[in-house]
Amino acid sequence: MAPYAVLLLLGLLAPAALASWNIDEDIRLDTIGLLTKYGYPAEVHEVTTDDGYILSLHRVPYSPVSPLQEGKQKPVVFLQHGLLCSSADWVVMGPGAGFAYILADSGYDVWMGNARGNTYSRRHIKYKPGGLFNRKFWNFDWHEVGLYDLPASIDYVLEQTGEDKLFYAGHSMGTTAFWVMTTQRPQYNDKIRAMFALAPIAYMGYMTSPFFQLISLANKPLEFLLSIMGVNEFLPNNELMTLGGKLLCQDKALTQFMCENVLFLIAGYDSEQLNSTMLPVILGHTPAGASTNELLHYSQEIVSFKFRQWDYTLTNLFHYGSLTPPKYKLSKVTAPVALFYSGNDWLAAIKDVNKLYKEISNPIGKFKITHSKFNHLDYLWAIDVKELVYDKVLSLMSRY
Repeated sequence: MAPYAVLLLLGLLAPAALASWNIDEDIRLDTIGLLTKYGYPAEVHEVTTDDGYILSLHRVPYSPVSPLQEGKQKPVVFLQHGLLCSSADWVVMGPGAGFAYILADSGYDVWMGNARGNTYSRRHIKYKPGGLFNRKFWNFDWHEVGLYDLPASIDYVLEQTGEDKLFYAGHSMGTTAFWVMTTQRPQYNDKIRAMFALAPIAYMGYMTSPFFQLISLANKPLEFLLSIMGVNEFLPNNELMTLGGKLLCQDKALTQFMCENVLFLIAGYDSEQLNSTMLPVILGHTPAGASTNELLHYSQEIVSFKFRQWDYTLTNLFHYGSLTPPKYKLSKVTAPVALFYSGNDWLAAIKDVNKLYKEISNPIGKFKITHSKFNHLDYLWAIDVKELVYDKVLSLMSRY
């Protein structure tokens, strides 16, 4: 009870109730609940991967301003979230601001993926995510998301819609998984009309996030420590996190600046584009949980300056037949790809994005966000993200 007592005490520093009736409700509603609340049709679909994970897909087949037309299939777009996130990323900011709403209003059939291990995809045909003996469930990183989750999800969406291609937009780890899929299973390039990479992550040698720098410095000791402690899941969504976000991060709370700075330390400082009023809602849905291996794999990338598979160190020869892990051959990414990047993204550094751009085979182009302070998380929650990013994505989509 002690942590809750502390949060309740700190909550007294925020004398005013949450400013808007919808803030408190939006903290608790899930992705489907949010869509339904704002008058959008919402569907839940399930798909089982080849290695047994049961994933939830969320769909917005049309919108109030762009209804279905009899006998006509809307173009399909698939959205994939980043590390520690979920399909809620695309809807928490509400109609006119969340990318899923904007796409549906623009005439698209919108599908949102949920990677294994997050809030909506915590099931397996054999293993359980909780308990003392949960290692087998959490024994994955973003390599498996790209190798199994994305192909299963994309195949299911195409089967359900009768289409043979779709648009793909990913943020952060949602781009990493795409590079994995299209290099390890290159036939999936042919199922992509065009891919839009928001804050693309492949190489990470030049990233400047203090949080990830610290993890990378202690990569091997941390990996060993987490292993012997049996810590396999990183930052799952829970009631304590939700309560903390509500009490400490609301408007007029003296502690709100701390919530802002935690995000800025990870992603880059941009107070101009952060809607602080929405922080309790964001923290009600994010973090959504991930495998510790996903975080550790990124830390390996930072140290090595390479984009390659998991480094087993002493047992690489057993796993791969070589002393070092295989590199992902980005030349195999032949789908049309547009890279959206920014100068103040502390995770997707310009040098790393440039290296990625040179290696993929069919780039549409690189598009630098004009706002100089735009950070890694602004692609989801920035006040002006529609004008700065989404309108350009929609314009490019119309060409394909």
